Amino acid sequence: MTTIATSGKPNHSHASDERGMREDLAAIFRYFARLGMHESVANHFSLAASPDGRKFLMNPRGRHFSRIRASDLQLIDAEDPETLQRHNAPDPTAWFIHSRIHRRLPHARCILHLHPRYATALSALADSSIPPIDQNTMRFFNRVATDDGFEGMGLSDEEGDRLAARLGDKSVLMMGNHGVLVAAPTVARAMDEMYYFERSCETLMIAYATGRPLRIAPDHVAENTALQWEEYGQLAIDHLSEVRAILDAQEPDYRD
Repeated sequence: MTTIATSGKPNHSHASDERGMREDLAAIFRYFARLGMHESVANHFSLAASPDGRKFLMNPRGRHFSRIRASDLQLIDAEDPETLQRHNAPDPTAWFIHSRIHRRLPHARCILHLHPRYATALSALADSSIPPIDQNTMRFFNRVATDDGFEGMGLSDEEGDRLAARLGDKSVLMMGNHGVLVAAPTVARAMDEMYYFERSCETLMIAYATGRPLRIAPDHVAENTALQWEEYGQLAIDHLSEVRAILDAQEPDYRD
């Protein structure tokens, strides 16, 4: 059941019933497709459906983000060894990455993995860090883990465990030569983190393209701004509520 946030808008940040969880997750698939942050029929999102993360919802293999409906999402058991043998098996890389992170990291309730244009370009640079050059990039100051051990597609439990260890208690994993992964306690927070991370990477890559020196904020300013972002949690709730309002008007079948 949807609760009401202090802003007077529906609170989609902590949907606890499976129906609400499915609708929230389906909505952000549609949203990221609208933003052009999908890639073919690849990439994957998941949302823990049990307290221990053993069971989680995830998109079916081969379905375009723009067509995902709440009923399409598969309920998967991370401890079921037969999962990949079934006729409706999920994408194997999604299985190995998401099942291990959900089981190992309690804060990773919602996991989003994308290859968005600017984050992926930044992941290809020798230095994939994000210096604090505006308030969006400052959101991630000292808050991004980096994986520089890419050896091909993630097709083993060991790879999922390695990525979970790299991510640790952070919310964003910059995956070198690959893309980005976001893990957060709620769908709203994960969506908002991914959105602002890609915007930060876009700003940085445009600034790099000028060839001119960056105006980098002092560490104390960047850290203070990052803390302010952490206290600005209502933004993520409002962001998801507005995304759902747009889809309710224009693509209501995401709830089916």
